[in-house]
Amino acid sequence: MVPTTLLKVIKDNPFLEDVSTFYKNAGYQLYLVGGAVRDGILNIATKDFDFTTDATADESLILFKNNGYQTTEIGKAFGTIEALYENFSLHITTFREDSYEETSRKPEIISSNNLENDLKRRDFTINAIAYDILENELIDPYGGLKDLSQGIITTPISAEISFSDDPLRMLRACRFISSHGFTPDANTFDAIKKNTERIEIVSSERVRDELTKLLVGTNPSLGIRAFVESGLSIKIMPELDQLKIEVDPNHHHKDVYEHTLIVVERVSPNIISRLGALLHDIGKPKTKGIENGKVHFRHHEVVGARISNQILKRLKFSKKEIQDICLLVENHLRPHTFKMGWTDSAVRRYIVDSGEMLDELNELVRADITTKNKNKYDEINKYLDEMEARIAEVKEKEELSNLRPPVTGDDIMEIFKLKPGPTVGKIMKALYEQRLNEGEVSKEDAIKLAESIYKKL
Repeated sequence: MVPTTLLKVIKDNPFLEDVSTFYKNAGYQLYLVGGAVRDGILNIATKDFDFTTDATADESLILFKNNGYQTTEIGKAFGTIEALYENFSLHITTFREDSYEETSRKPEIISSNNLENDLKRRDFTINAIAYDILENELIDPYGGLKDLSQGIITTPISAEISFSDDPLRMLRACRFISSHGFTPDANTFDAIKKNTERIEIVSSERVRDELTKLLVGTNPSLGIRAFVESGLSIKIMPELDQLKIEVDPNHHHKDVYEHTLIVVERVSPNIISRLGALLHDIGKPKTKGIENGKVHFRHHEVVGARISNQILKRLKFSKKEIQDICLLVENHLRPHTFKMGWTDSAVRRYIVDSGEMLDELNELVRADITTKNKNKYDEINKYLDEMEARIAEVKEKEELSNLRPPVTGDDIMEIFKLKPGPTVGKIMKALYEQRLNEGEVSKEDAIKLAESIYKKL
């Protein structure tokens, strides 16, 4: 019996039946497969629909173009074409079997006329279920429906062969733990442990993309645990394993690894916030010290930002993502100095330095409070409440989105008959400092300061 949730997906998206119809009328087989079937059964919304067919990529292109669909040929070399319908993406792949070389993640594509062989090559049984829309029939040769009902991750063929062939599947298993709450069975998890070295042949970009999906899932701490306990993290992010700093009986401190998992769970499910949380204490192992019987991690936020930069570059994150995440790591302790008293100048500087990451930074600071001491918890949150109130007050009082001095670089060049260069830059830096420290200043006061700097230079 086809679950009503999957039937609803077809009813809500009538173009899926239209596609099935024009394939059938042309004499081809067509099946909905993969995530669309899996998530349809689980009643999880999707805008991506994958199909498999006995039509070639060229034949599929002709069919879609004849029926008014926009298409792309990005994956044509692998037997896949993409068709677009409003905000939906359809990927249609010719029945195939994959053959992998020992030292490569790139498969040799072998065409197949057999649906069962096509399903056998897929990563997990839960993704190896096909649905014939027109016949209203589920095809499940590898027990995917049973595994789906039990929340189990297994592979259609031997897990060791599957992971050795395509090592990225090991990381995908960890991702499904996070995104869907599934659990690999013992054989599958053992196969991951035995094949961790194979992950080294996978490109950094593909690893990054899977880690991103893992981290923004609903159960990120479970996915991270599997990532670490399987041994995959040693090959991808060994710095994470180093957070398991031994907590000795004489010098108490938080279990940094367990603390990190809690913080990751508490922040918003976007990759910047989640990576900021994952890496916020990454500098602690290198900064651990003991003084007067107490453990300390001095400047771990600065060291952590440097380590984070290295990790994120290694994983090919964009410059903007690296900049934002490292800002969170480097500044996550800064709000705690508010209890010592911040002037308006300090508030302005915090707002400006945080930039568009202000809300994410404040959220991380709150998430980082994992103390079980209620009085201490309440005390920290109270001064953070006061800090955010001061931020709102200063924002209301001043236009902080425009913290430019009342004179521009062009003005400086005209006043002092200068050409663009270091002298203009130094004067403008002093004017920005004046604006931050004193708030809004008149043009006359700004020019006076500029004249003073110019004379010194």
